[in-house]
Amino acid sequence: METRKSERAPATRPGTISIASPTFCFLISILLLSAVFGGCASPGDPYERKARVSEAVTDLAAAQSGNDVVLTFTLPTETVDHRPLEQPPTVEIYRNFAAPPASGESRLVATQSTLLATIPSAMVDSYATQGRIRYTDSIPATAFAPNAALMASYTVRMRGSENKSSADSNAATLRVYPLPNPIGDLKAEVTHPAIVLTWTPSQTSPAGAAPPIAGYRVYRAEGEPAATGASPNLKSSPALIGEPDAASASFSDSNFEFGKTYVYVIRSVVQTPGGPLLSGDSNALTVAAKDTFPPTAPQGLVVVLVPAQGDAAAHLELSWAISPETDIAGYNVYRSEQVGVLGTRVNAESLLTPAFRDMNSLPGRRYFYSVTAVDRSGNESTPSAAVSGGVPAEGQPAP
Repeated sequence: METRKSERAPATRPGTISIASPTFCFLISILLLSAVFGGCASPGDPYERKARVSEAVTDLAAAQSGNDVVLTFTLPTETVDHRPLEQPPTVEIYRNFAAPPASGESRLVATQSTLLATIPSAMVDSYATQGRIRYTDSIPATAFAPNAALMASYTVRMRGSENKSSADSNAATLRVYPLPNPIGDLKAEVTHPAIVLTWTPSQTSPAGAAPPIAGYRVYRAEGEPAATGASPNLKSSPALIGEPDAASASFSDSNFEFGKTYVYVIRSVVQTPGGPLLSGDSNALTVAAKDTFPPTAPQGLVVVLVPAQGDAAAHLELSWAISPETDIAGYNVYRSEQVGVLGTRVNAESLLTPAFRDMNSLPGRRYFYSVTAVDRSGNESTPSAAVSGGVPAEGQPAP
């Protein structure tokens, strides 16, 4: 009887792993897990990349200035997960209008906001003032009902480089009143005691007739002379210097200095249920306070003959009352031999005191003296009343 050999699995070569072995199955599992959880991340990445979404603005504020609304807020510098923003975000400003709440209603009914303005990232810095973004919204006249206030509500969003926007900011809502249009004809006249400002009260507003004006506020800044038609160059911030009442359309600024340049603006004041509001600035008026006003003529001129004493020849001494004006730089003395003629100046330099000694008068002649005052701007007064005097010739009475 024939015996047949049974078939056996081929022998495994030393150093190889069989596909059926447990070791091979374990390695395949490891590779599959690495592919699933490793993804496409590059070596060294600590976490999956996320879009940089800016934090939302939380301090948006709105205030009426004239017939504009000024928005201010702090620009975020971090993302919502507290990573620094690589560059300033683009700012989107939204606005909606509505009529004020009716009597008995406590709040404004929400309406759809529309995009008002977009400030590109590269331009954000130009809107920064003292660490805050400042944007002015000029309310269109068509938004106002005739002589009625309106409600305005604002929000802002930040948009990053990945075009991802932040959440909405807090809402800034306020009642906006139609105020008088800015005064456009502010004028000034420089006088010796004051710079006198005058203007015509505004009669109109964006909603029609101007509301009643309660008064005015006058602001002044120091400036520098500017070319005709150019904007004034300010050396200081405008400061409030006066609050004339509604019945007045003028103001006298007596607290000024000749030789300086000033820039004036004026605003109308309107009383509203929320308190006083100011119109927009009038035309900015640059005034060069040039002193063209001569001082008053000296008074009390006296001419006294001083006889010869020893080696000192006889001469005439003049004196007069000191000028009461505060900007006097000196005095001049004029001498003539004809009544009613000013004659020539006899002092080489301006006299700092109200006195003069004439050592050049000729004996036997009669002279007529007058005195003028000169201020620091070089303006010379009219002559004082003439007073005569002279040194007598030997053996003659005084002329």
